[in-house]
Amino acid sequence: MVRRTPLLPPRAQRVQTDTSLAIVNVVLLLLLFFLASGSLISAQDTDIDLPTTQELLPEQLPSPLLEVRLDGSLLLDGEPVALSQLDDMLEGGQSLYVLMERTAPALDLLELLAQPPFGTLNVTLVTIHEQADT
Repeated sequence: MVRRTPLLPPRAQRVQTDTSLAIVNVVLLLLLFFLASGSLISAQDTDIDLPTTQELLPEQLPSPLLEVRLDGSLLLDGEPVALSQLDDMLEGGQSLYVLMERTAPALDLLELLAQPPFGTLNVTLVTIHEQADT
């Protein structure tokens, strides 16, 4: 038998480049860029205009409305109520509207809403729009 010799040299296997290193480098550079540019913005420069409460007209407010006073007292539709009484007074209610003074700390509102009577209610915060004097 006659042995044939190939005319062309055998093909060298291609070396496939690994692109994952390049992708990791780009992601790390993007992370560094966003960290550096995000730290340049000062959060203390933001001014927030909080709503103010003027004279309340009870017929224009939603019901049931829980009014939270600065001293911690609660009014449900204008009547004084204790936190322990809210379960009985809101029995079967699906939603509750909460009105709180603008100068009250937000943590007070969060602590109040963490209490058991508010667990199953749909709570909506109510704000009163300040009307400009003409």
